[in-house]
Amino acid sequence: MTLTDQTSVEKPASSRPGSWTPVAAALFTAAWGGNEFTPLLVMYRQQGELSAVAIDSLLFTYVLGIVPALLIGGPLSDRYGRRPLMLPAPVFAGLGSLLLALGPHSLALLSVGRVASGVALGLSMAVGGSWLAEISHRNGDRAGVGARRAAMSLTAGFGVGAGIAGVLAQWGPWPTVTPYAVNIALACIALVALAGAPETRYRGTDRGRLADDLRITGVLNRRFLLVVVPVAPWVFGAAASAYAVIPALMSARTAGAPIAFAALCCVLGLGAGFGIQSLGRRLDDPDRARGPVLALIVLAAGMALAAAAAHTLAVWVSLLAAIVLGCGYGMAMIAGLLEVQRIAGPHNLAGLTAVFYSVTYLGFAVPVILAWISENRPAITYTAMFGVGVIAALVCLAIVVAGHRADRRIFQQRPGAAACEIPRTTDR
Repeated sequence: MTLTDQTSVEKPASSRPGSWTPVAAALFTAAWGGNEFTPLLVMYRQQGELSAVAIDSLLFTYVLGIVPALLIGGPLSDRYGRRPLMLPAPVFAGLGSLLLALGPHSLALLSVGRVASGVALGLSMAVGGSWLAEISHRNGDRAGVGARRAAMSLTAGFGVGAGIAGVLAQWGPWPTVTPYAVNIALACIALVALAGAPETRYRGTDRGRLADDLRITGVLNRRFLLVVVPVAPWVFGAAASAYAVIPALMSARTAGAPIAFAALCCVLGLGAGFGIQSLGRRLDDPDRARGPVLALIVLAAGMALAAAAAHTLAVWVSLLAAIVLGCGYGMAMIAGLLEVQRIAGPHNLAGLTAVFYSVTYLGFAVPVILAWISENRPAITYTAMFGVGVIAALVCLAIVVAGHRADRRIFQQRPGAAACEIPRTTDR
């Protein structure tokens, strides 16, 4: 899908080269704030003041901020413009980091801080992602470049933020404060830079009811339900397994520097995800649903390696599992975004992107679910649970293949479609 140029509520944006970088920087900052907490899970466990289930639940808590911001922020930005809805993102990112720094021993402050970080990330993913894609299109960049820039900005923020936070918490001064101070500074810089980014969508005089704007179309699209949705939860399900579950399992083997090891798992996993996204965009082929299929194959392999790591407790196996799961994360992210851009029209891109991201974040429930099972059903090992993950990935793969074939068959049966193909990106 290519974004259309003008609508009744849009005006031409600047074609200045590099005009997309402030938005990318804001996405990077919000992702940093969302994931800086992850390697510090080990630190909070070591403090012994919160249970393992409570600590892992904090990984999922910021979904309570992400999902509303995604579902409301995206459609509202279609109505009122990208900048008014995106400017609060760095503010919430800085606020979230501040609350986390102030409350290392308070479950309430940590929870509210995580929710604030989630709001920042939700606005960035829905509004910022669409804004960046539109600026890239207006600048004449090839199809798919905007989605790649958004995905890679987020992945870089997730990885760099986790890596630096882990290093500072392991060896720096004031380990419960310093990691968050960096993100607060970045949020201030991003807020100033974002004010100069070119607007791509303006208020119109013919706006209808707000309720109509909040109604997201395309959610019941057959391809979205059968090709995109089965892949989406694996995005952060794989990432959370790589940098939250595996480091916890390996804590006894990495007692010398457990926080740094957790950060290493984050950096390796997200670094692999960052690197593979460019390849994933080139391998994308909607005629075969190649992106989602390859993502699920890699994810199944990653789950198998995670099961092996849980069984052997070998450091090298756990690191390899983190890398492969990271590749699965990156492939699933870019494949899902490209599918959404093909499915969505110019007026529901932000809204449908918001729904996709909302489903991806369900994957952050994986660590707390596994921790609860381990605590209440000790006979069920992590090896067995990751084995179930392999089966689940293969089931999702079968659904995606069947859904793609059904979608193609129905498309080809439409009048005038015999000489057509399913829309594909023009960038290879």
